[in-house]
Amino acid sequence: MPRETLIITGGLGFIGAHFVHYAFRKMRDATIVVVDKNTYAADKSRMDNLINSDRFFYEEGDISDATFVDQTFAKYKPTKVINFAAESHVDNSIASPKLFLKTNIEGTFTLLEAARKTWLDDSRQLKPEFLQARYYQISTDEVFGSLGAKGAFSETSNYAPNSPYSASKAAADHWVRSYHRTYGVPVLISHCSNNFGPHQHSEKLIPTIIRNALKGDAIPIYGKGENIRDWLYVTDHCQAIYTVLTNAQIGENYTIGGNTERSNLSICKAITSLLDTKAPNPNGTSYAQQITLVTDRPGHDFRYATNTSKIKKDLGWQPQESFESALEKTVDHYLEKYNHLIGTRP
Repeated sequence: MPRETLIITGGLGFIGAHFVHYAFRKMRDATIVVVDKNTYAADKSRMDNLINSDRFFYEEGDISDATFVDQTFAKYKPTKVINFAAESHVDNSIASPKLFLKTNIEGTFTLLEAARKTWLDDSRQLKPEFLQARYYQISTDEVFGSLGAKGAFSETSNYAPNSPYSASKAAADHWVRSYHRTYGVPVLISHCSNNFGPHQHSEKLIPTIIRNALKGDAIPIYGKGENIRDWLYVTDHCQAIYTVLTNAQIGENYTIGGNTERSNLSICKAITSLLDTKAPNPNGTSYAQQITLVTDRPGHDFRYATNTSKIKKDLGWQPQESFESALEKTVDHYLEKYNHLIGTRP
């Protein structure tokens, strides 16, 4: 039986890289092809321990480049495509929205077209060698907009994106659904809550809190710090993605979350409390004194929460890591990464 081949786009990014390693361990007979543009958010060193394997390949390129994508599909003939590739930082989407349109929407369209042409015959049936093919779109709960004090997003929630980032991801989801309903492309979609864990890009909230604390800089928190997110440990997310990829019915979508709602301010205080114990401030004060409330960003969604009952019922998945243990592992990682900053504060 031919070896299965996965194309994982955005595989040099935070969640993508974690999933590459997870899939490499779980799918021991599969070939893994990472496709990544290698932008500022990528880190090729995340693949250092895979680069010499005959099951791993890396192709550098832009998923919105149809020629590059078509050539990559022709070369590897993938049976699975998992699309992590995306511009994802909300602040950047506010400053430069066009880039999000190009990568998140046009890139998704380009991948779908390549999948359609590779996997389907003229009668829109899957070719015999691609009967198990899947196109998996990694989306976000932000496409559903903002919640009030109660309720949670589910697979049937209406789309109501409030930022250029979430609008671009919402549009991509609609393209994915349309390619399934119109052409028969075998698709899956999942909407995850806020991910955290080791190796996240430094622009994100948790690395920023830790880095600024150790440097002695202000720790900026938007508004009053009351915005609430459901936090999902990245390893749990990878397990969920693998479960959906290997067990879900074609055309399904799932909301994936950590069932752990925390305000931004409470996250910050939990981190500074850990830092007070693990790397005490040289001046004897708590790092919490560096927390600084700053002007809120435009269109800042108040609350996200995810209802994970469907994926638990259908596929038996639920988070394995407690928030507290996952946060401590995450803080330990960044303490090692930012070790050179300890003791350098003015």
